[in-house]
Amino acid sequence: MDKLTGELSKYRFEKAMEELEIAKRLFGENYFAKSLNSSYYSMFHATRAILAIEKVDSKKHVGLINFFNNLFIRTGKISDQYFTFISKAFNIRMQSDYKDFYIATKQDAEKQIQNAEKFLEMVKDYLSKQE
Repeated sequence: MDKLTGELSKYRFEKAMEELEIAKRLFGENYFAKSLNSSYYSMFHATRAILAIEKVDSKKHVGLINFFNNLFIRTGKISDQYFTFISKAFNIRMQSDYKDFYIATKQDAEKQIQNAEKFLEMVKDYLSKQE
């Protein structure tokens, strides 16, 4: 991996870690919908970090998730459970951000934080093998 690609990937992963920390803080303050949002964005930025290696990006969230699926899940490089994590997180984020009267539960927010932690750990491990 060239230096610029490595720096971009590292920058995006740092944003992912920051969003995860924000999700945990919001969860601790009982802002469950906002915690769901930040948990999703932690996975989103981690996905962008891993896609940087392939020199692929998308301005649309669905496009980014599809690139992740096509380049890493379908090829067997990464377990499909991680596609499930980010897909579900995206759907929940859309509902909590845009659906009237959506109620974000403590259990949903806690589970999404756990999934985001696993997702970021997977990305961290994958990126470390690419150096």
